[in-house]
Formats: sequence, structure tokens, C-alpha cells
Amino acid sequence: MKRGGSGTTGSRVAASKGVSFTKSPVLQVSLPTWRSRVVLFVLFSSFALLAARALWLQGISNEFLQKQGASRYERTIELPATRGKIMDRNGQVLASSLPVKAVWAIPEDVLRSPPEKLHQLAVLLDMSDAEMHKKLASDRTFVYLKRQVEMDVIDKILKLNIEGLDTRKEYKRFYPQGEVMTHLVGFTNVEDAGQESMELAQQKTLVGVPGSRRVIKDRLGHIVEDVGLSKEPHDGRDLTLSVDSKLQYVAFNHVKEAVEKFKAKAGAAVILDVRTGEVLALANWPAYNPNDRSVLTGDQLRNRVMTDTFEPGSTLKPFTVALALDTHRVRPDTVFQTAPGYIKIGSDTVHDSHAHGPLTVQQIVQKSSNVGMAKLSLPMPAQEMWEMFTKSGFGQQPKFGFPGAVAGRVRPFKSWKPIEQANMAFGQGISVSLLQLARAYLIFARDGDIIPLSFQKLSEAPQGQPVISSQTAREMRSILESVVSPEGTAAAGQVPGYRVGGKTGTAQKLVGGHYSKTKYIANFVGIAPLSNPRFVIAVMVDEPSTAAHTGGSVAAPAFAALAASALRAANVSPDSPVTDIIIPEHIEEGM
Repeated sequence: MKRGGSGTTGSRVAASKGVSFTKSPVLQVSLPTWRSRVVLFVLFSSFALLAARALWLQGISNEFLQKQGASRYERTIELPATRGKIMDRNGQVLASSLPVKAVWAIPEDVLRSPPEKLHQLAVLLDMSDAEMHKKLASDRTFVYLKRQVEMDVIDKILKLNIEGLDTRKEYKRFYPQGEVMTHLVGFTNVEDAGQESMELAQQKTLVGVPGSRRVIKDRLGHIVEDVGLSKEPHDGRDLTLSVDSKLQYVAFNHVKEAVEKFKAKAGAAVILDVRTGEVLALANWPAYNPNDRSVLTGDQLRNRVMTDTFEPGSTLKPFTVALALDTHRVRPDTVFQTAPGYIKIGSDTVHDSHAHGPLTVQQIVQKSSNVGMAKLSLPMPAQEMWEMFTKSGFGQQPKFGFPGAVAGRVRPFKSWKPIEQANMAFGQGISVSLLQLARAYLIFARDGDIIPLSFQKLSEAPQGQPVISSQTAREMRSILESVVSPEGTAAAGQVPGYRVGGKTGTAQKLVGGHYSKTKYIANFVGIAPLSNPRFVIAVMVDEPSTAAHTGGSVAAPAFAALAASALRAANVSPDSPVTDIIIPEHIEEGM
């Protein structure tokens, strides 16, 4: 059979239909040739770009991938710095940091543990099962179950071997003196940041600088290895306060005793070093335990010595008297007629507790005569009285370096009416803090100058600012000594074996814009010993509710007890042969 020549070069013919494959409509190309070439070029370019990107990331610049990988397994752990200690002037520790740990969890992993183990964990953390499960129900990958857990508890928790549970090192503040020192020292929060008093005021000094370290962790949070460089933590600096723990303990207990004895609302006391202005004791009642603040209230938190203001009453009289003496308007023996026990000033009347008759300037202070003070003060220019008050620190923003200290209030002298000037002379219409009042009495104890106060121990005494002459200061000390004599309003303020002096105050509280007849603040400020002053001591009792409510019967006895303790603690030699104290049965005093 003969084959045609086209059998090898021509198109093959389908046996069934006799149609060439190349001419079949199914196999015929319908797209232009240039479009297929464009698609081929795009595909080739895409693969080339991917190859170049892979070469760049994996060969030339792999920083991005390393960073992304490190973010999944590398962690920076903070290394907490130990907060500095707080100590009293004799080196006794008042606040220190103890190592504890925070317990944290990966909720998803912890919840896979047996219910018995979870219950044991809740018991160790002092939590209810419901409370713990509420924290673990979080959709976060990391939760704190409890902060500042003691180390003995941590050991028991780790023995449970619960998957997804871990700890973190931190510190907890401990206060050995408890409520006795709390208004001076303050406390910190769970983040170790100061919240009150010196813990807050000296936060930058105490806190230190935390360090850090880079580590690799597995998915359960366990550290596999250290990587990179570590930054060492720098612990905070220790702080030495001016306070004396022994005097603070005595002050605290006498304030508490006075509040309870006279069924008062609150009380406070402060002891100052006359030579340096250091605060040796500062006590308030009610107080709180800084180691357990679960039931902390606002009344307990208030540092009444410096954050509460009140009208001082008769404890302000010595400043107007000192001004009159210093400007040579009067002498200690100048006589004023105070009969019949009251004086009309415009439409207002100033009263004494009872009629005294003629009184010398010294007796006006000794008997606490309001009428005498009104007659002494009204002839003086209001500006001079205002300047005396402001130089003494009243109405001025304190620079104690202590948070919450208030300025009190002294109104501008240009607005004073005669009755207001008379009222201010005996302590009404002006507000001060107990610490301001105590500091102002340094003028009489230091021969006429005043110095700044310090809550930190000083190496040298500060420079004083003159207010009155040294002669006037000596005359005032003699006048203040007469106040604690049996003829004065503060016979209960006498200290056996020592010459002391001071001034009582019984201030009516303002209630609804009017002076109350039943609510008082009893206060006393004194100097000891008078022959060579070492201490200024101020005591305040808020709203005594017993029959005894005056400064002479409520605050003066607390001053006497504090002065006796302070003088013995400082080994001050007795300067008086008098050891038998005579206290009259009835003590009268002006407001």
C-alpha cells in the first residue's frame, strides 16, 4: 500500500471525522501572542522580587526577622531596687523593705490544674475560690493573682507545682513602730511608691533606680537563659529623721491618754528642739497601723499637727504682748483696768471669764484676760500686729518639706475693724496649725529670733531671723513662767525640779458661722527649762466632752508629762528646787 508524501509533513487526519488537529476549533489559540508574553513577564518578575526579598531578609539584612522572633521569646525583667531605710536620729529603724514576691499566672494553663490544687492555692493566697476564679477568667494572657506575698507562703505555693503559675521578686515595706510613728513616717503602696508623710516627701531619695536583665523564656514563662547585658539596680539612700523614738513613744501615749481621759474627738502634740528647730516628736490620735491598712479611715489618716487649722485662742496673746513690750509701749508692770470684766467695742462686747480689776501686763497673760488684751492692742496700729503675726510664721506657707502642711489664715490688716483687731489679740479670727504655733514660740525660747523647722537630723543649727529683741524675749519667758504658777491658768503644767513656762488656750469652735458654747479646742504651748531653753512642746485636744475642757486642765497636764520625759531623756539638770507641785482646785481662764 502506497503512502502519500504528506503523511509525514502534513497534518494528521482524525480517523473518525477527517479533520486536522491544527485546524480544530478547540485547539485554536484565541488570545494574541503579546498578551501571553506579558503574563509570562509578570510571573517572572514576581518570582524575581520574592527571591530578592528573601535574599535581602535572610542574607543581607535579617534584623527585622530577628526582632520579630525575639519579641516572641525574649523578655526584659525589671530588677527592683531596694527602697532606702528610714531611721530615727539615734539609728533605730523606722521603715525597711523586706523581700517578697508577686504571684502571677497564665490563666489558660492554670485552669487546667485539678480543682483541689486551685483550692489550696486560693487558701494560701488568702482568697476565696470565687475571687481567684474571677481573676483567672480574664481573657488576658497574664494576670497578677496577688502582690507582696511572704516568702514562706511562696515556698508552699511552688510546692503545688501548678502549670502556668510563676512569681516575681519585689519588696514590701515594714514599719516596726506601727501606729506610734505613722504620721511622721507614712507608708508606701503596692508599687513601693510613697503615699504619706516622709515616705512621700522623700520619694526621690528613698526609691532608688531599678535595674533590668534580658532573658529567654519558654511559653510557660520559665527563664531558659540570660541574653544581652544586665543593668544593675541602684538601691535608694537611707534617710535619718530628726525624731527621737523614745520621745515619740511618750508623746503618742500621752496624747492618746488625754483623748481617752477627756472623751475628746482627737488630739495632737509636737516637741521641737530649741537649738536646731528639729522636730523630735510628732504624735496624733486617732492613728493607724501602716502595716495593716485594711480598715484605714480619714480621721486616722489626718496629720492634725500640720494639716488641721484652728483658732488658737489665748496661746496667741503672748505675741501681741511681745509687740507692745518690744515697741516700748508698755512694761511688764504696766497696769490696765479690766473691771467690770467686759468692754464694749462698737456694738460688740468682749468678756473675761470673771472680773479681775486692775492687772499688770504680766497678770493679763497670767490670768488670760481678754479685756486686758483688748485694751492693750487697740491703741497699736493694725499693720504692726499683722507684721508681728506674719514674722512669726502665721498665715505663711510652711517650708517644712512635709506634704500637706497648711498656711493657716491671717487676713490683711487693712480690712480689720476694731473688734476684729481685739479678737485677734486674744486668738480669735485667725487660724494656725499646731506646728506653726509651736514654731512661733521659738521666738521666746531663742532670745527673739525664729529658725526653720527640720524633719531630718541636722549637723549644724540654721541661721535665725530676728523678730523681737533678746530683752523682750527674756521678759516674755518670765511672763510665761507666771502662767504655770499656782496663781496662773496652767498650774497643772508645772514640772517638779524644773522651771517651765507657757500659755493656755481654750478656743471656741466655729459651728455654722457662730462660736459654739459646747465645743472647744484646748491647747497649751510651753518652754522647758526656762533657765536654758531646750524644748518647745505644744499639745492640742479637740472637743473634750467632760466637765474639764480648758487648756489649763486638759492640755497643760499632758505638756507637764512630756516636758518631764524630754528633760530626763536629754539629761538636763534640774534648775528649780521646787519639787512639790501646788495645783488649785479650780482654774479659771479666758478664751
